[in-house]
Amino acid sequence: MIYADRPPGANPGDGNDGGPRPPGAISAPGNMTGSVEGQQQPALGADGRPLTIAALPREEQPETGPAQLPPNLRRQEVSFVTKEPAGTIVVDTPNTYLYYVLGGGRAIRYGVRVGRDGFTWTGVQKITKKTEWPDWFPPSEMIERQPYLPRFMAGGPGNPLGARAMYLGSTVYRIHGTNQPSTIGKFVSSGCIGMLNEDVSDLFDHVKIGTRVVVLPGGPPPAALASAAAAPVPDLRPAVRRRRRCREFRACSRPRCHRCLRR
Repeated sequence: MIYADRPPGANPGDGNDGGPRPPGAISAPGNMTGSVEGQQQPALGADGRPLTIAALPREEQPETGPAQLPPNLRRQEVSFVTKEPAGTIVVDTPNTYLYYVLGGGRAIRYGVRVGRDGFTWTGVQKITKKTEWPDWFPPSEMIERQPYLPRFMAGGPGNPLGARAMYLGSTVYRIHGTNQPSTIGKFVSSGCIGMLNEDVSDLFDHVKIGTRVVVLPGGPPPAALASAAAAPVPDLRPAVRRRRRCREFRACSRPRCHRCLRR
């Protein structure tokens, strides 16, 4: 999804933009664990969840339980022939894969979620920023469509950007985590590349600022036509084999003519 998680007026590289930090294990930010004394507790809704999470649209509500992915979407090292040098990220949009090129015809393959129909894109970018547990600032366009969204959401387990985010050039796109494992392998985002939190953290440890990212063209398969004319209507009448009568039925001299049915 497209998230403008840079606050207004913030500039990358000005020392206040949450630059890259040493990678660590997937855990909640420090202000979300340990002693709560002196910390302001978030307001809770009727369901006991923080109001900021309850305000998220249904498609961004965090899922509970372990991720259940098919084998092809699980992180694995595979054969991958490419002209791209080692250290490059290649996003195979139509097949919902992300490859981290190792060299020697090998790569680490991750299952990802990509842009829905009309939101896919292609091109070459570079990673310009890396952030652990990024904050979320919904862009004005999203707030106009969904005015109930929170204007700010601190980084953490319930944040739609997940555990890690890698910014792509000066675009609004990024590679980031997701709290919805069931969306991996689907065309559901607004252009960003979504990964499991554990997968995006693994990739985060491999890449550096300046890493080349190649996004291949492609999109979701075309929807099946719903036109009734496109689908043949089956003939439910019982099949009856009919024989045409011989044109010379009366004068036919053949004793077993199959057309005039003479025996």
